[in-house]
Amino acid sequence: MAERALIDERFIAELKRWRDVRGLSQSALAAKVGYTPSYVSKVENAQLAPSEAFARQADDVLRAGGALRRAFREAASGAPALPAARPAPEPQHATSLIVEHEDTELRYDGRAYRATQRRLLYNDSPDPVTSYLIRISVDRYPGDPERSNQHYRQNPLTWDEIQLKASIGGESIGWRVQHDRDAFKELWLLFENEDGRYPLYPGESAWLEYSYTVSDDKWGSWFQRAVRLPTKKLSVRLDFPAELGPGVWGTETTMTAAAFPFRHPIRSSAEGDRRVFSWSTDEPPLHARYRLEWRFRTNHTEETNLTRTPDTASGRMQAIGIVQEGDPILTTPARLFSLPDEAEDARRVVAELNSAADRAATVHNFGKGMGIAAPQIGINRSAAIIRTPEGESITLFNPRIIEESGGFDEQYEGCLSFFDVRGMVPRPMSISVEHTDIDGQQRITIFERGHARLVAHEVDHLHGLLYRSKMRPGVEPIPVSEYRGTGSRWSYSEKRP
Repeated sequence: MAERALIDERFIAELKRWRDVRGLSQSALAAKVGYTPSYVSKVENAQLAPSEAFARQADDVLRAGGALRRAFREAASGAPALPAARPAPEPQHATSLIVEHEDTELRYDGRAYRATQRRLLYNDSPDPVTSYLIRISVDRYPGDPERSNQHYRQNPLTWDEIQLKASIGGESIGWRVQHDRDAFKELWLLFENEDGRYPLYPGESAWLEYSYTVSDDKWGSWFQRAVRLPTKKLSVRLDFPAELGPGVWGTETTMTAAAFPFRHPIRSSAEGDRRVFSWSTDEPPLHARYRLEWRFRTNHTEETNLTRTPDTASGRMQAIGIVQEGDPILTTPARLFSLPDEAEDARRVVAELNSAADRAATVHNFGKGMGIAAPQIGINRSAAIIRTPEGESITLFNPRIIEESGGFDEQYEGCLSFFDVRGMVPRPMSISVEHTDIDGQQRITIFERGHARLVAHEVDHLHGLLYRSKMRPGVEPIPVSEYRGTGSRWSYSEKRP
């Protein structure tokens, strides 16, 4: 029984975290893994030990990057574990609580995020409410669960850095930890402290407030609110330094993981040296998730990196977060997306790619257009974006070239991952590319001339190839200082190398 308890405790925390990340109910997960909803419920409530087969299937369905498999193996092998969670407070009150207003503020000071969440709770039950369950979950690398899991194993979220504070009705209160994992904390806020108890009695309302801090190397550029109780109003305020040039967008995700833009606009205002983004909605549906994401056009860490890296073309790209030649990820074939199941991950990766492209555009003039592949920003997934000289934006998932035609053309190319040189690379004048849409549809698109060159370069990246491998034998790249084509477009003549 002791071993079983360990397995339950380890596995439950990861299962709940990844189910929450993917926006699946217990019933929805059960249907995808081929188990009954009762089985999933009993596992999460520590009434039933999970089987190894369930661990494998849940890990695959939730795309947890091996986190569930590892939690099961660690516990089963008898590795050191956290003490089993104490029995949770009685949860019967949960469906009788109504959130009259949930208001959240996230403030970034350039080094860390401080989240403050306030909920006006109304007790619609016949019994006093004495506790409230909250979750703190972080993900520095959305869309790349393996990298994220490794990051938090090496840099776990700690209670000391969180600096959690909580109160109800203005009175400070304590808490009891339910689950404590590297990137996920779940705890019960207890409406009591050393001086007494502060229950929320039937028919009463009170503001519950709690706040916590997470450093930016653990947070990630997103914030999500999940509607777990009947809620009348939901509002969010993001507060950033104006000098970073923040841009914010939002998506609403249902329990089926279908995502679409916010129905109401995000408002932006200047408050001194701060840029504040605010958004609200009334009567949000139960189980909906609202995700706000952002990117900074400039970044204090990038400015710091610029002073630490060589003042060269490659150094500037490295300083804005572009992976440089020599990193194994650039010579490793990227992992394919399973679409539409991984549509949410795919969208997050594309957002990261666009942010990186925006940063690159601030340090170089791309007269021929530009492209960037996910491995170049440290994400081993098969996604790339291309921005053509005409201003068109192309997004590709799982692309592969299935046909080349029209002869070959040989021209200089640059690569963000070794930008100090330019190489003469032969490319086909026309390519047919098979790729997958976000909705899972397979498509074939034909690209020609300069567009074909841009696309072929990025497709190579996703197959672990750099343009050096495509150059003719005996031909070497030239220093960028000798290159005279910066800022101009390619010119074309059909010839074979």
